[in-house]
Amino acid sequence: MADLLNIILRFALYVDLLLLFGLALFGLYSFNALLRFRPLLRGMAVTGALLSVAGLVLMTRAMSGETQLAALWPHLQMMLLETDVGLAWALRMTALAIVVIRPSLWPASLAGAIALASLAWSGHGAMDEGWLRFWHFLSDILHLLAAGAWLGALLALVLMASGRIGDTRFRLLADAVKRFEWVGALIVLTVSVTGVMNYLFIVGPRLDGVLFGTYGQLLTIKVLAFAVMLVLAALNRFHLGPSLQQSLRDGQHLIAANALRRSVVMELALALLIVALVAWLGTLSPDPG
Repeated sequence: MADLLNIILRFALYVDLLLLFGLALFGLYSFNALLRFRPLLRGMAVTGALLSVAGLVLMTRAMSGETQLAALWPHLQMMLLETDVGLAWALRMTALAIVVIRPSLWPASLAGAIALASLAWSGHGAMDEGWLRFWHFLSDILHLLAAGAWLGALLALVLMASGRIGDTRFRLLADAVKRFEWVGALIVLTVSVTGVMNYLFIVGPRLDGVLFGTYGQLLTIKVLAFAVMLVLAALNRFHLGPSLQQSLRDGQHLIAANALRRSVVMELALALLIVALVAWLGTLSPDPG
């Protein structure tokens, strides 16, 4: 039960911080005028702080074996003051406090990036040492930031394509999709390269034996889901995006907007599945034995 609760908390925290950074970043480069970013970002920052507190308590309970708060408190202090995980947690809470106070796009994107990057200290990279630890952390952080940019853009596009689509809203949607094209290409490249690097850091240049354990099976599902996401992203880039531009000229934009929304919703659902798998994989060892 504790393992399941840990996975659920990790999943919720990952999704929250990915969206916090990704939405703020999307607002910066898309010049979006439709979405009300401030309440969204402030709400995500508060949620992230609460999830972080719950996650720290659960981790400390698991490591110490204590369940009563009075007995747990010294272990919490030690975790916060004497470990890298505690330092990363404190940095994340500071970043989230900045977003709560200043939920405008520039501060939120920078603070959101710091909060999201802090999750790397709860991953497999924390087990490495020396230069290997540095490069593993760097790869993890870039992977997280690229994934956040992707996830946040997907949610923003779903929100923009929902509700009543008038001429102004549709024009802003088409413009946002076009602006996302070059960002999306960089995101896919970064996620792909860092994903391969992280596999090599964790497992090494081998497949034998790994795929037969729970870790390998979950990793296979993750790779397949990512492949489907790439197909949907290509569809959006080479078919649905141009159809939006054509619909701007024809004035028949409802069908194009609905098609884009359905495709992006599917892509977002796959992204959430991948995040759930990542939350689970972070609790497992790649050794099938």
